[in-house]
Amino acid sequence: MDLNFPSWLIFAIGFLAQLFFTARTLIQWFDSEKSKHIESPAGYWIFSVLGSWIMFFYGVLRNDFAIILGQIISYYVYLWNLSAKGIWKRMAPAIRLVLVATPVAAVILLHNTVELFRNLFSNSEIPAWLLLFGSAGQIIFTLRFVYQWIYSRRRKVSALPLGFWIISLAGSSAIIAYGIFRKDPVLILGQSFGIVAYIRNLMIGIREKDGAKEGSSGAKDSSQRAETITEDRQ
Repeated sequence: MDLNFPSWLIFAIGFLAQLFFTARTLIQWFDSEKSKHIESPAGYWIFSVLGSWIMFFYGVLRNDFAIILGQIISYYVYLWNLSAKGIWKRMAPAIRLVLVATPVAAVILLHNTVELFRNLFSNSEIPAWLLLFGSAGQIIFTLRFVYQWIYSRRRKVSALPLGFWIISLAGSSAIIAYGIFRKDPVLILGQSFGIVAYIRNLMIGIREKDGAKEGSSGAKDSSQRAETITEDRQ
């Protein structure tokens, strides 16, 4: 398999993936600002599937294991959220089959391409310590969706909890550092924008949590005052 694509085309593919990831962030951010609550809109998961699908191939074209690591795991979490949103059932069977089979086909492709598979783990352009660092960042970034899936599955609803944004911020920071070492504009620009949204969602989530505590405390105080009035009347 010939992977000698021109650099401009490879980076164009990477930026296209980041464009989808940026779009999902904007959709989620806009909905959350509008409702003053951390939202999990369907558009977020649709654009996540598209972005992840393209980003995987960008990693292959870059011969960079750290980039493609975790894409498959997060991809299936995206599909689960589409199902939780009721979108999956409305898709044509052929489309569902393609979506489910695409990552599997990609893994088989890598497995059969011995030279490419070897390069992913022993890229002479990336020092071992940097590859491990980048992989760690991708693992952390992927764990946010594992956490989101466990959290949502227990509650039987697609949600983006506060912990999701904390993990996102940690993983994104590591990936930006990796991108700086690799001189990879796709990773740097894509993740830099995301950090702003992660921080803002953290602010909304913390404010919402504090408001819930105050509301609970206020309700408790009102109940106690009512009990006191009742006792005084007696």
